[in-house]
Amino acid sequence: QVQLVESGGGLVQAGGSLRLSCAASAIISRFATMGWYRQAPGKQRELVAGITNGGTTTAADSLKGRFTITRDTAKRTVYLQMNSLKPEDTAVYYCNAVQWGNQYWGQGTQVTVSS
Repeated sequence: QVQLVESGGGLVQAGGSLRLSCAASAIISRFATMGWYRQAPGKQRELVAGITNGGTTTAADSLKGRFTITRDTAKRTVYLQMNSLKPEDTAVYYCNAVQWGNQYWGQGTQVTVSS
């Protein structure tokens, strides 16, 4: 059973930065994709950024330039660097991994951006 553990969330002022980490219990290059999603209160979960096992990255158009996904395969960890944070970035951020058609989710980490 794959486990994903997020960390790095917290309270930050608008304009600040945070880096989220997602530590996986399995070799991350075995996942077809890994990514970060977020869900704000009363809203649907949305894709923030993703990375394929080949290292190709994607990000939501509205977040490009502020959010960046990277990985450290030796540490089995995927990161989400978030810069110039805005109050509307407040949400629970979830790590996701896809392997052989199966999806795995972390427990989520809260990010709160104060104005």
